[in-house]
Amino acid sequence: MVLSPLSPADRYITLHPGFAAAFSFLQRRELDQLPEGRNEIDGQRLYAIVVRKPGNGRANAKLEVHRRYIDIQYCVANGDLIGWKDTATCSNATQPFDEANDYQLFTDQPDVWVATPPGTFAIFFPEDAHAPLAGEGLIHKVVVKVALDWK
Repeated sequence: MVLSPLSPADRYITLHPGFAAAFSFLQRRELDQLPEGRNEIDGQRLYAIVVRKPGNGRANAKLEVHRRYIDIQYCVANGDLIGWKDTATCSNATQPFDEANDYQLFTDQPDVWVATPPGTFAIFFPEDAHAPLAGEGLIHKVVVKVALDWK
């Protein structure tokens, strides 16, 4: 997991071939005006999901894991609180892994809660189970999905 302001994002572009395009997308001036839901960037390799919704609070947040995508979760406004736990230590799955939608939920408790203020992003790799939208109030964020298999 990585947590950082957007301004030094160039430091992280060497971690994955899709990160340069992902961070370029997040640095757009009109990011706050994108419509909710899926926004295309580069087909299945790279796309963004815009979220504007009330936070669930810690008690209702569920850990999620992905196998095919890396999440870059950028807080546009109001920030978020995100739980983290090593995926290998998650044991209480709510359902089998959903291959089609690339996720599985767990009821395990996060080991760490990370505040992500507006203007910051968090990168979650497959080994990072994460419980997003655990903050309070209206959360506005953009989640860029970066395919692990970058062909």
